[in-house]
Amino acid sequence: MAHRNEADNALKRLGWVLGLTRLGLIAEQVTQAFWPLWSLVFTVLAGLMLGVQDVLPLEAVWVLGVIVVAGGLAALVTGMRRFALPGRNEALARLDATLPGRPIQALMDYPVIGTNDSGSQALWRAHQARMAARTRAARPVEPDLRISRLDPFGLRYVAVLALAVALLFGSFARVGSVAGMAPGSGAALAGGPTWEGWIEPPAYTGLPALYLNDQTDRAMSLPEGSRVLVRLYGEVGALTLAETVSGRMGEVPSATEPEQDFTIRQSGKLEIAGPNGRAWEIVMTPDRAPQVRLTGSADVSARGEMSLPFAASDDFGVTGGQAVISLDLEAVDRRYGLARAPEPRPDVKVELPLPITGDRADFEETLIEDFSKHPWAHLPVTVSLTVQDAAGLTGSAPDAAMALPARRFFDLLAAVIVELRRDLLWSRENAGRVAQLMRAVSYRPEEGVFQKETDYLRLRTILRRLEAFDARGLSAGNRDEIAEALWDLALKLEEGDLGNALERLRRAQERLSEAMKNGASDAEIAQLMQELREATEDYMRELAQRSPQEGEEGADQQLSENTMQLNQDDLQRMMDRIQELMEQGRMAEAQQALDELRQMMENMRVTQGQGQPSPGEQAMEGLAETLREQQGLSDEAFRELQEQFNPDAQSGQSSENQGYSGGEGRGEAHDGTGQGRGQGEEGNADGQQPGKGALEDRQRALREELNRQMGNLPGQGTPEGDAAREALGQADEAMEGAEDALRGNDLAEAIDRQAEAMDALREGMRSLGEAMAQQERPGQQGTAENQGNARDPLGRSAGNRGPAGTEEGLLQGEDVYRQARRLLDEIRRRAGETERPEVERNYLERLLDRF
Repeated sequence: MAHRNEADNALKRLGWVLGLTRLGLIAEQVTQAFWPLWSLVFTVLAGLMLGVQDVLPLEAVWVLGVIVVAGGLAALVTGMRRFALPGRNEALARLDATLPGRPIQALMDYPVIGTNDSGSQALWRAHQARMAARTRAARPVEPDLRISRLDPFGLRYVAVLALAVALLFGSFARVGSVAGMAPGSGAALAGGPTWEGWIEPPAYTGLPALYLNDQTDRAMSLPEGSRVLVRLYGEVGALTLAETVSGRMGEVPSATEPEQDFTIRQSGKLEIAGPNGRAWEIVMTPDRAPQVRLTGSADVSARGEMSLPFAASDDFGVTGGQAVISLDLEAVDRRYGLARAPEPRPDVKVELPLPITGDRADFEETLIEDFSKHPWAHLPVTVSLTVQDAAGLTGSAPDAAMALPARRFFDLLAAVIVELRRDLLWSRENAGRVAQLMRAVSYRPEEGVFQKETDYLRLRTILRRLEAFDARGLSAGNRDEIAEALWDLALKLEEGDLGNALERLRRAQERLSEAMKNGASDAEIAQLMQELREATEDYMRELAQRSPQEGEEGADQQLSENTMQLNQDDLQRMMDRIQELMEQGRMAEAQQALDELRQMMENMRVTQGQGQPSPGEQAMEGLAETLREQQGLSDEAFRELQEQFNPDAQSGQSSENQGYSGGEGRGEAHDGTGQGRGQGEEGNADGQQPGKGALEDRQRALREELNRQMGNLPGQGTPEGDAAREALGQADEAMEGAEDALRGNDLAEAIDRQAEAMDALREGMRSLGEAMAQQERPGQQGTAENQGNARDPLGRSAGNRGPAGTEEGLLQGEDVYRQARRLLDEIRRRAGETERPEVERNYLERLLDRF
């Protein structure tokens, strides 16, 4: 029996392990049998904590209570039927299943045979000892609480989640309120009647809701439109509600109604009479209408965008706004194209910008819109600003009278075209007058009104279309089409397509002078001054590339002793002074300074062309001539394309316009014969006009000339020179494409490829200029004789001063001090002469300060 005692001792050692395993089995049974019951309890408890019983009608609470009780009883009965208390043997079996070889069962077994055999007994005892040793590794078995097969929809998790939400946002105090809803509840009768109330301000105010039971102050200030909800519990009639804040008319609910809901529309009294009653004096805060005002005058940018600053405010925030622009017809100068009655046009309405972030109760913003293309541009208008709030109230600013800000055109021809466009949009009855004026403007194009023939051709095309439309009856769609074409032409004339620095400089000076006469704004002045600065820099760069070389001493000696030397900084200071005078309104002085600057630039232009040109200059001049010829070919191709779509264009052209071809050679035909188109027609023996075959042959000849120029191009091996050759190679490919298109009678494609060729030519000329500048820099290291003969961009000798960056003295010789003294005296004398221009005297004073 010794082996039996050993087995019993081993089982006794499993006591605590076996107990924990049995508790796990009980937990499994409870979970599987009663999960519907505790899920239902969690759900009901969560609803009570969140106050669902206070929102639902009393009858619904009773019905739900009956359903919950019935469901709970059913779940309890079902669970008790399924529940079976696990015994010791079940715990042993569960624990034995987790051990290898089931040692617990082995310890509980008895030998069937061999009880009297000592060998069998010894073997059995060894087996029992080995199984007892295995039981020492036994550990409590974890219960299996998974019931997904019983709850495939996860309802238990929903119940747990609802309870967690209730613990976070609910209150256990609300659970007790359901007890007072039971019929004939003794506790409710003992506690007496009670009440609850809530006040919800309008959502747009952003104010929190108030629990009326917590409001102990007798006076309350509430915004207009606040909602009041009061519930009376207990015996009907024990509590009554009296109020004078809703202003309700007609059918009013009884004062003993258990639930009452109304909105505050006026100041008054709110009282709950009865046990534990309370009264309040309500002061209604009316919603104020929003306000808006202009904070400054309208301004216009250089691109024509109007900027109108305004400020708006509201007690709870502005939700939207609108600017309405109306034509002030009485203030319009009814002359010329505006003499006719205008066609009806709706007022211009634009939304006011609101802050994207931040508070909208009080803010400042700027309305930015571009009305340059509107027919009312620069005409008298009235601007009305209106804003709204969330309550539907509106506020407006007094109407502001102004001329509608828009883009201004400083090119005279562009300004004329814009005015004609406005007259056409003002009334379609002005079509005849507009066409007549367009004919007058284009009467003598060779006299310099048009910078390019393409501009003239575009204007004549628009003119013929306008006359054709007007003959058939000008519709609104055709009118708008013509107006858009006029606008594009005016933009092209204003902005221009400047191919060289000198033309761009002159144009910038002319536009700035015109802006002074017309009283331009600060933004427009800043843009025009920036264009002048850029044009001046480009022109100075071109002069530096074309500076006279050695061998021009004779020309140098002919210069006046009053000749001045100016660098780029001096020119920039002069332009800064011009801009400063314009911004201060001193237009006369600014115009005088601009004239002086123009004169100085003209002097630079005259002196820079002397002497024999270098190979680089010859190449540059050749490319410039190629560019001009390519422009002429493009202009003639454009005219041929125009005649395809309008065969009568040539016959309808006035005789005074014959032979005009724009470009550099106005008054000459593109074929170089010196005859106009009308003359060319007479000169052809067969009576045919010069056809596209002539264009394609001339295009081929121009491409061959470009290839010849590329062979003589300087700067080979340098990055700039290689870039110039690459750009000219692209121009060659574009010319070849234009030639093929001309042979294929595809004029539109030919014009596009010719435009690409001109762009590539300009890029090649720019790279060539940089290559020439790079070649001139190493030349400064030459002999002193060459350096002494170097010329500045003004075409004058550098004198006896040493080259920049060297240690060479300014004045070499035995009489150096006497010469320096004489030079300073001369500078002082000239600086004291008041009749000299202020710009020159300022420059002389800077020289004195420096030396």
